[in-house]
Amino acid sequence: MTKLFNFMIRKAYIFKVALLLVAISLTSCGSAQKDNTPWVSLQDGNTLNGWSIIGGNATYKVEDGTIIGTTVRNTPNTFLRSDKLYSDFILELDYKVDSSMNSGIQIRSNSFPFYREGRVHGYQVEIDPSKRAWSAGIYDESRRGWLNTLENKPEAQKAFKQNDWNHYRIEAIGDTIKTWINDVPAAYLIDDKTASGFIGLQVHSIKDHQKVGTEIAWKNLKILTENLEKYSKKSPLKPVITKNNLTIDEVKNGWKLLWNGETTKGWKGAKLDTFPEKGWKIENGELSVLSSGGAESAAGGDIVTEALFGDFEISVDFKLTKGANSGIKYYVDTNLNKGKGSSIGLEYQILDDAVHPDAKLGNHEGSRTVSSLYDLIKADENKPINQIGEWNTAFISSINNHVEHWLNGTKVLEYERGSDKFLKLVAESKYVKWPKFGLLEKGQILLQDHGDNVSFRNIKIRSIDNKNNK
Repeated sequence: MTKLFNFMIRKAYIFKVALLLVAISLTSCGSAQKDNTPWVSLQDGNTLNGWSIIGGNATYKVEDGTIIGTTVRNTPNTFLRSDKLYSDFILELDYKVDSSMNSGIQIRSNSFPFYREGRVHGYQVEIDPSKRAWSAGIYDESRRGWLNTLENKPEAQKAFKQNDWNHYRIEAIGDTIKTWINDVPAAYLIDDKTASGFIGLQVHSIKDHQKVGTEIAWKNLKILTENLEKYSKKSPLKPVITKNNLTIDEVKNGWKLLWNGETTKGWKGAKLDTFPEKGWKIENGELSVLSSGGAESAAGGDIVTEALFGDFEISVDFKLTKGANSGIKYYVDTNLNKGKGSSIGLEYQILDDAVHPDAKLGNHEGSRTVSSLYDLIKADENKPINQIGEWNTAFISSINNHVEHWLNGTKVLEYERGSDKFLKLVAESKYVKWPKFGLLEKGQILLQDHGDNVSFRNIKIRSIDNKNNK
């Protein structure tokens, strides 16, 4: 009896220990899975309240708390966009996509009437079920193309689950965007092109061979907009930095950096053999002309490229200070004016229109406002200009004598070099005294010192072989 009693006691003890271990295990699992993050849901579970359809005619509906988008024929990309705009946030969601579809999650995106007739543009976290497997890479919709792919990231590529639910985590804090797919780090981008915009769920347009009625589904959309540093996760990936670097598509399309972001290489004073010793500063990846009282080319002086350019496209980010004046000149011949003042060339005007008196002057009314062809052609009054202290992007295209000025992705004027209209404008201007003004086959690019503090960055150019453009 004693042996039997002792055996039963030991069995009871072992059973209690086992129960205790199971309880501890369940408790620890529950603690590990509990999420105390104060998420805010982006869905009400039953309707599309708080969202709007833009861009195309694909359809969206809600079933059992899941948003379902469906493809239709003969329509551009369609987006279900949040009515609310977001700047800094952490977003998580689940999605399931058909293996034949391409899609994406728009963040910090916008739609403006002046930008390509309202076309949606901005950062897109890619959904890519193809063999390329770049899901959770970062694409710039309707702007710069690919910014951060999943090339050489096999773990992230393998993390995508075909025809099953996938989970994204997207962090957009300041100039940094990080993504995860099914908890695997995927993209890490540093870029400050756009600070705020809507969130969008894309149903991509389909080609003739693709099936109408194909679906993509999203659920568990939740966002965090406060105390982000507390909840942000570190990424082991090396960041892709776009500032003063070429994007993937720019490299592919033949663009070159005209300024490397660090040195004066490739540039010199317009009336010097070297770069000016004063009046200009390079700091934090910005090339700045310093304030010297507003006089034209009286301090450090204008700077020009050492190289000459014929047909070209150039993109330059610029940032104004209050009341500032400067310009980007092209087809410049520094031998035309050896005296006082700026070197001679066609000029994309840079100006604080609201404060600087030049905005109301000029040989033609308004032709000295920002993005105008200085003193000759006024830019569109509806041009999109950002506030003083914010970056703007100037774009100039000159191909086969057809010239266009763009500002922040919107065309603001165009003209034909050498046309009767152009020659008449020159004949009526102060440029009439310069022989063949604006008609050089090749010339330098110039950044103007007009005595005001203006900064430049992301200076990029693409030379065009005009044989391919006739």
